[in-house]
Amino acid sequence: MADLIPVEVAYATPEKQLIVELEVSPGTTALEAVVRSGITDEFPAIDLNKDSMGIFSSQLNGKDYPLPDEYVLQARDRVEIYRPLLIDPKAARVARASKKAAADKNKSGH
Repeated sequence: MADLIPVEVAYATPEKQLIVELEVSPGTTALEAVVRSGITDEFPAIDLNKDSMGIFSSQLNGKDYPLPDEYVLQARDRVEIYRPLLIDPKAARVARASKKAAADKNKSGH
């Protein structure tokens, strides 16, 4: 039997984060490791059909890296499951800038 390789599966919400360490057979894909980790039992909101995944912040998107069901894990890889964005990053920057400008205006007494 082939030696097992250590990998991690990670997911986080604003309230809680979890990293599941497990050992898998060589040839295991990122998606298979996520399923095997049982992390969806702890976070039922995870949708394996929709949520993006990556390896150390490199998204498994089928362009730069294979898709999760195609990416073969290497020893010590960490599979990360990403939550969907609740607000567009550009819109969030604009909102922060507007809030800061208003606060600055109030501080100067105008």
